[in-house]
Amino acid sequence: MIERLFKYQTSSISVQAFRYVLAGALAYAIDYSALITLVNIFKLHYLTSAAIAFMLGAATSYILNFAWVFDGGISKNRYLEASIFLAIVITGLFLNHYCILFFTDSVKLHYLISKVISTITVGGFNFSARKYLVFR
Repeated sequence: MIERLFKYQTSSISVQAFRYVLAGALAYAIDYSALITLVNIFKLHYLTSAAIAFMLGAATSYILNFAWVFDGGISKNRYLEASIFLAIVITGLFLNHYCILFFTDSVKLHYLISKVISTITVGGFNFSARKYLVFR
């Protein structure tokens, strides 16, 4: 059972979802840590920091999704797959930006709480888009 969850390629959506959550947790840890570091140590604006941190998390996610979560991509053309993945990431970046902006500036939540809400929102979009557009 452990090997099935962690080691072998699989087309099982439940195993892929499990792996996606683990890969996402690592990508999120990188994203969230970078956000805190960029705001608190480098004194960048929270939205600029959120964009940079999101891209670091997205790069981590791409590597893990391609190598471990899903059973390869839609074709042997990595350029095509990377282009589709990039389009999804850019859409996720805009969702992330406006979600954080809304909850921080309009609802008056702390930017880190806004980031948590954004992560849940963008995460659902990303799984569906990646599963059905990139890693079928």
